[in-house]
Amino acid sequence: MLPRIWKFLEDRERAWRESFGDDISTPQARQVAMRHFNWVDHGILRKRWTNFALVSDGVYRSNQPSPERLRDYHARGIRAVLNLRGTSRYSYYLFERETCDKLGLELADINLSATELPTLETINRLETLFRTLPRPFVMHCKSGADRAGFASALYLLLIDGAPIEAAQKQLSLRFLHLKNTSKGILDHCLEEYRRRNAAEPIAFRDWLDSAYDPSGMKRRFDARRGRNKAG
Repeated sequence: MLPRIWKFLEDRERAWRESFGDDISTPQARQVAMRHFNWVDHGILRKRWTNFALVSDGVYRSNQPSPERLRDYHARGIRAVLNLRGTSRYSYYLFERETCDKLGLELADINLSATELPTLETINRLETLFRTLPRPFVMHCKSGADRAGFASALYLLLIDGAPIEAAQKQLSLRFLHLKNTSKGILDHCLEEYRRRNAAEPIAFRDWLDSAYDPSGMKRRFDARRGRNKAG
């Protein structure tokens, strides 16, 4: 009974979230979309909290920027935005695309997950964006904690050739990343590479090409979480 009630409430809440916020073509629609941005996408929480931080020279990370923050980034010299949430028909993406177009900021979109590892093809495309986007650029997800943290770690490993221990710091409580949740799969991936590299040194790029196995890592991560819960 309780699972059915919970699913009913989840379905109703999802239907409400998806019932508005997909139009900015008129002043009235923009007002409605901004309510969606602030209350459905939690933009109200990001008014002061930006999770903005330097990753490397000319590369920054943050949570979802508002139009006002994009204008601030532009004024500070940012030339491009790497959106890790993928494209969307809803408020946050509509405002971001519109504002970037108006300011002349290059906007690149790629879809990462906070709870699933990307395919090697996706990582390769991300690396291409890292190498080709004009600098300075800022990468962001919704909260700036998980996807932005993992992408920042990948940047340090693939572009800067940083030690894995330095890259792992991009996934930390300092950015509100909680590794003891389903999002810990991102930490697990980096940790598997760290252990392999400690046992037999291998460049991260070579490890990706020869040993990166998202489905296998997911099975091992789920098994470890199950043991931890049972204990």
